[in-house]
Amino acid sequence: MRQYAGFGTSKATNERFKFLLDAGQTGLSCAFDLPTQMGYDSDHERALGEVGKVGVAIDSLEDMRTLMKGIPMDKVTTSMTINATAAVLLLLYQIVAEENGVDLTRVGGTIQNDILKEYVARGTYIYPPRQSMRLVTDTFSYCAKHLPMWNTISISGYHIREAGSTAVQELAFTLANAIEYVNAAVEAGLEVDFFAPRLSFFFNAHNNLFEEVAKFRAARRMWARIMVERFAAKDQRSCLLRFHAQTGGSTLTAQQPENNIARVTLQALGAVLGGTQSLHTNGFDEALSLPTTTAARIALRTQQIIAYESGVVDTVDPLGGSYFVEKLTDDLEAAAWDYLNRIDEMGGAVVAIETGFMQREIEQAAYATARAIEDSKKIVVGQNNFSGEEPLEPSKYPNQPQVDLSAAELQSEQLKQLRKHRDGPAVQDALENLRETARTSGNLLYPMKNALFRLATIGEVSEVLREEFGTYHPTTF
Repeated sequence: MRQYAGFGTSKATNERFKFLLDAGQTGLSCAFDLPTQMGYDSDHERALGEVGKVGVAIDSLEDMRTLMKGIPMDKVTTSMTINATAAVLLLLYQIVAEENGVDLTRVGGTIQNDILKEYVARGTYIYPPRQSMRLVTDTFSYCAKHLPMWNTISISGYHIREAGSTAVQELAFTLANAIEYVNAAVEAGLEVDFFAPRLSFFFNAHNNLFEEVAKFRAARRMWARIMVERFAAKDQRSCLLRFHAQTGGSTLTAQQPENNIARVTLQALGAVLGGTQSLHTNGFDEALSLPTTTAARIALRTQQIIAYESGVVDTVDPLGGSYFVEKLTDDLEAAAWDYLNRIDEMGGAVVAIETGFMQREIEQAAYATARAIEDSKKIVVGQNNFSGEEPLEPSKYPNQPQVDLSAAELQSEQLKQLRKHRDGPAVQDALENLRETARTSGNLLYPMKNALFRLATIGEVSEVLREEFGTYHPTTF
């Protein structure tokens, strides 16, 4: 089981990566700030006040070089939380690996690249859904040829659950999006067994231990059936639902945050019992801020105690055969198939998103949960019950990471120098080549890589595609 407990905040990111490697971590997890996720350079007016706040700012190849300095890219796998600009960040990562002489057949990791759930649950989209799907399938094709060990998408139920969905909705909507991606790739001319073995999934792990285990078990059964019956996959690897799990951020409480250690442990145990291939455990203080080093270490040690001391990893599917777990798995699967059939009748996940179906279902579930907590029908220890007389005092937890307010100024100055010293005409030629490719059916990643290598910025690359594809403005449903 690969273990993740990474985090990224501008200047400190590289040092924290190294700390986690020294602590015994075998994978890195990197979050990017909102301007990077939305395809804006750090000096863009829409980036004002957001640079470095929720992750590391990446504007160009120079930033990726800094981020990965000293990191053995052939010995670790890197998970990058990035969607609308996933192809850009992947190409920057590849270029740095090539510059460091790393064999690309040994470069492993995952880009989230799950744009459909952005329209449903998270919001960091740029282009309309159908144009965004082209970038996803172009990435499938590109990586199959050039980065064979890279997981080209992490089809994510995590954010759907964080937005307030039920376990059944998380399962159903994630698989509906996955079906849409496979359909799009097949329609683009890719053979299913050519790209499907590198598909991966990303699920949430909440507190109801048995429900979570059943959800993971149902997901594997459903995906195997979908790939065989719907897509006629012949390679067994195409039928395997390989998934990463992360403990539930929305379950963490700012009140009595030490209680979150127990929550994270319970959630991590459920993910392991359910068969996760990799795991990220949240820091107990994440309801207050980005995790402290102490919280990150406890989160990592929680995984290691489960892995090396609990015995639950000694057998496959340890709860299989339990009447309760088998019945719960069947029930979750049946309810998820009902959702999938309804989405099929609508015309697929993109149509379900465009008409607001998924959004409405999640909003209703989130409202029901909020009311249950408010009315104390759902107990949250330390928040609406068993709270004693203790007021919420974040000051009791010192050394919370502070956002480096100089990050925006530093990034802006670096961008100014980059634009001053790069070969401007070569950059413009490369961007025009990207524009011409966008007007055809050619794979966008090849001209994109050339532009990035010549030091085009993420904002410049994204702006070309904005001009050609347009931007998405959601309808109020």
